[in-house]
Amino acid sequence: MGWKLSAEACASEPQWADRLWRGNQPAGSPVASEEQLDLLSTLDLRQEMPPPRVSKNFLSLLLQVLSVLLSLAGDALVLVYREVCSIRFLLTAVSLLSLFLAALWWGLLYLVPPLENEPKEMLTLSEYHERVRSQGQQLQQLQAELDKLHKEVSIVRAANSERVAKIVFQRLNEDFVRKPDYALSSVGASIDLEKTSHDYEDANTAYFWNRFSFWNYARPPTVILEPDVFPGNCWAFEGDQGQVVIRLPGRVQLSDVTLQHPPPSVAHTGGANSAPRDFAVYGLQVDDETEVFLGKFTFDVEKSEIQTFHLQNDPPAAFPKVKIQILSNWGHPRFTCLYRVRAHGMRTSEGAGDSATGEPH
Repeated sequence: MGWKLSAEACASEPQWADRLWRGNQPAGSPVASEEQLDLLSTLDLRQEMPPPRVSKNFLSLLLQVLSVLLSLAGDALVLVYREVCSIRFLLTAVSLLSLFLAALWWGLLYLVPPLENEPKEMLTLSEYHERVRSQGQQLQQLQAELDKLHKEVSIVRAANSERVAKIVFQRLNEDFVRKPDYALSSVGASIDLEKTSHDYEDANTAYFWNRFSFWNYARPPTVILEPDVFPGNCWAFEGDQGQVVIRLPGRVQLSDVTLQHPPPSVAHTGGANSAPRDFAVYGLQVDDETEVFLGKFTFDVEKSEIQTFHLQNDPPAAFPKVKIQILSNWGHPRFTCLYRVRAHGMRTSEGAGDSATGEPH
């Protein structure tokens, strides 16, 4: 409201000033024109107009700008401080890592011994080829030595194989019992056929020409007095019970008998069910009627193929004959096979009695 009154006063002020100026003019002075009066009033207004005031809004805006600038400057200072701290940490870490690497390198140089095969100088191409050629020659020499050693080993192995084979055959041909055998045809033993069971005859294979001796493949009981023991070379009698009487080369004080039968592993029938199982041994006196029981035994086919049995001949008596009576076999329904029978003991003099002793044969 005050602003409006001041404007109206300023608007009416030229009129009042005009009147005053005209009243003070002397008579007869020249009268001023309207344009001059207007120019004069304008100059007076410009001289009397008060200076403009600064707005409060502008000051507040200026203060806000200054506060924003100050906050930005503070943030910049904080960032600079952080960067300085991070750079310092990085420099510290780099320094420690450099020290560790320097210590490790020093240890590798002075503590670890140098490699013996480390090349000390670079080889030229010709030297390299020469070295390769020399190493190739060394390899060829080693190969030749290996071939020579292989031949020597083969020769030794063959010689040892022959030697081992000879030893094996020698052992197979040896008498493992290591006792004198008086039931051996080569020393005078024979079979008493009158007191021995009949041979086994297979009716299914008994052809006409098998009746002739030179076509008959059945073995006689004398085969048990021979040292040749191989599958099929045996004396077979019918059934599972029978006997054989062996005529000794003289009067013998019997101590042991031995039975031999091939093991089931070499049998063509896949087993040894035709082997004797239970048997008894008797000593026959000169009259062929008196029999002395010397023991009952069992031949076990699961054990060794050669089994020796000690006789119950106490006090020792000398007999000219011995009877082996088979009581059972290992399950064959038609026949039983005897391969070899041995009689061990001490042979007496011809003129001595039953209790006489003599030197072993």
